Amino acid sequence: MKTKDEAAPTSPEPSGEKAANPSAVTIELLGMSSNESDVNIIRDQLTKNGFNVKLNLQADYGSYKAQQDAGNYDVSLSSWTTVTGNPDYAVRSLFKTGGDYSIMSDEEVDKLIDQAATQSPEEAVETYKQLEQRLVADKAYIAPLYISLKSQAFNKDVLDENSVRLSKSRSLPWEAVDFKDKSKRDKEPLVLAQSISTLTSLDPIKGNDGSINIINTNMNVRLINLTDDDKITSEGSLSYNNAIAEGNGEYYFILRDDINFAKVDNKLAVDSGERVGADDVVFSLNRAKNKDSVPDHRTYTLHEHIKDVEVVKDLSSLDAVKVAGSGETVRQALEKGLETKISSLVTDKNQASTKDGKYQVIKLTTTEPFPQVLNYLAHQSAGIVSKKQVEKINTYDVAKFDVNKDIPYGDQNTVTEGDKYNNTLFASGPYILSYKNDYEAIFYKNPGYMKGTEHEPKINQVKVRFIKDADSTLSALRSNEIHLYYGVPETKYDVVKGDSKLKLQTIESNAVSYLLFNTKNRDIAKSDDLRKAVLYSINQDEILSYYKNNKIKAYSTLSPMVKTGNELKADPAKVKEFLASYQSSAK
Repeated sequence: MKTKDEAAPTSPEPSGEKAANPSAVTIELLGMSSNESDVNIIRDQLTKNGFNVKLNLQADYGSYKAQQDAGNYDVSLSSWTTVTGNPDYAVRSLFKTGGDYSIMSDEEVDKLIDQAATQSPEEAVETYKQLEQRLVADKAYIAPLYISLKSQAFNKDVLDENSVRLSKSRSLPWEAVDFKDKSKRDKEPLVLAQSISTLTSLDPIKGNDGSINIINTNMNVRLINLTDDDKITSEGSLSYNNAIAEGNGEYYFILRDDINFAKVDNKLAVDSGERVGADDVVFSLNRAKNKDSVPDHRTYTLHEHIKDVEVVKDLSSLDAVKVAGSGETVRQALEKGLETKISSLVTDKNQASTKDGKYQVIKLTTTEPFPQVLNYLAHQSAGIVSKKQVEKINTYDVAKFDVNKDIPYGDQNTVTEGDKYNNTLFASGPYILSYKNDYEAIFYKNPGYMKGTEHEPKINQVKVRFIKDADSTLSALRSNEIHLYYGVPETKYDVVKGDSKLKLQTIESNAVSYLLFNTKNRDIAKSDDLRKAVLYSINQDEILSYYKNNKIKAYSTLSPMVKTGNELKADPAKVKEFLASYQSSAK
């Protein structure tokens, strides 16, 4: 077993790279300073296997992304978290031709992704195993590193331990968190932290990254949620119940009537007076699936299996359809647990009244049988926005969108203090963002959110502090400047455990770190041999040793959800063979 220092130096050498071997192949490795330990481990493993490694280490995500978009790398340190808990999400956006985040195109990969999506979980295992074989062993499009633990630490002297949830996939639900001293709810803010201060967009369909995932999840309610262990639930969502019809192509949701949109007035949250209803659901989901609905739509491939979304008008139609795998009707399934059964269906959201049995029901039809659609509906990009407000703000022609003139709904500039501040957000979720600056973002409780239920937010104000690095965030937690640190690095666990006022929570996550190869303008894009030489240089045992086995071996982004049995084994002999083959063909 190597010591931590032997496995990887804790900081790069002053030059940023080791002394060059003139006959060796040079590889440019792109990463962020926050992932410096991983960059060093990989640099050392590649060097040991005969590469010259040129480091391209960027200070933050924005500059890292700019370098990646410009193609200034051979291999970049990447990561992906499957926040929907389903395997399709772990591959579709990343590796399918035209995927939101895909830089590759391979017909065989596309075929296997689509095939697995329509299969039962049991049938899909073999298909996903073949997909992994193509991605990693056959073509070396990625080189897997590890699965991370998901963790958070909080001040148990300040927060009620029972109110702080840690979920495998979904973000931290702010509305559940409470102070130990309940009298603080309206007097003091809950203070959280995140490293990225530039928010991609407060429009839920326009971003899918660490800057806004948690924020948008807590600002917009969804038709469905995930439990802490990734099961589909209506708990805390816009629907009381949901049902899948026979054939797995039709999905029904019966809506709550106790959520209003919040808006911001004089930097405080107020009830807009507008109810969240079926028209907003139809609008939001049609918008989510249409890649041309907004400029720079980044989540449409998650919702491409949605064919139609409609409001059910005929109550008898719910009696005529059976639930998949069950003898009960859709109506019976939707009525489960309701105090008042369905007496009528209404199309006007303002006429819906749970106590009188007047409900709104949504029917969603998929392009093909696709139960994983429910996981995507639990994603922040399926957050329900106000039809009226978004249409009012987005008056521009999408095809002729002018970045210098047109201001899209959710633009962070509209909520940033200064000359451009003009908060036009409507939030259907438990909290709404009031304003932000370079230091923090301030959120207030939605006064019209499930009032009087267990899901009504406990704490009136949430502050999210922007703190760039792990050391400073941990220091802020220990000095009570923040109350909870979401995503504590494994290297800081011992410090947390040694502080009597802090509690550490950990579970295996759906987050996988891997190396992503450049697919154009570099030799590595054209040579399978060169990519495979890098692949077999990776020694996961050394990486796990550095992290004191607080990481788990991975083979692909599917590894946390699908156990295929595939494993990457470092092989210096193969590295030598593939490098020789590459060098001989290069001549």
